[in-house]
Amino acid sequence: MSYQIVQQGDSRSFPQEHPFTTGASATGSGLVFIGANAAKAYALADVKHAAHDFVAIELGTECLGVHIPDDDGPSNVVGFARFRLGDDQPTKLVELVRKPYTSDQALAAARAAFESAGLVVAVCQDFPGRILDRLVRPYYNAALRRLDEGLASANDMDMTLRLGLGYPDGPIALLNRSGLHHHFEVTQSLYEQLGQEAYAPARRARNAWLKKKSGADDATS
Repeated sequence: MSYQIVQQGDSRSFPQEHPFTTGASATGSGLVFIGANAAKAYALADVKHAAHDFVAIELGTECLGVHIPDDDGPSNVVGFARFRLGDDQPTKLVELVRKPYTSDQALAAARAAFESAGLVVAVCQDFPGRILDRLVRPYYNAALRRLDEGLASANDMDMTLRLGLGYPDGPIALLNRSGLHHHFEVTQSLYEQLGQEAYAPARRARNAWLKKKSGADDATS
């Protein structure tokens, strides 16, 4: 499956060269917008949808419906995000977002494009945070709150979850390594969009974000 790439700003899904980005073609039948301003680039591009097998827009935590109509729109437009935890390298997982009116043909073409570069695709409906963030962020928040309550030390909590559930890393060590302030940014966004208490940022994450913000402000003053 051939595709073109339009990049607008730094991409969280593809921060470095990757077979997916190097495999793009100037005349590809698919069209992929990546980068922090991917949706803006799509809006300004006056895309001729009929000329493309699929059009893919990189998302943050927001819904694809922020950028295209919720009920009826171009049937070949999908959203996507490659899962990445904080400053860690992105994983192989790409979450592909469809609308109710997305055609199966466009979805299959987009899937084929990502899979041709060695990525693994999971398809989901259009919800804030998609699959992984919706599932793991409340778990991370719960671990941080139990740490605040003094249930156990960070090391003992991490060890218990690693040994008891077979996880390679405990949640506290994982968040500290990848950037606790990033966890705040994601959970704050999901909390604002969903209004569910499970996504309200834990105290430690908010403090980490405030410290990071204060340090950035000090560095530029």
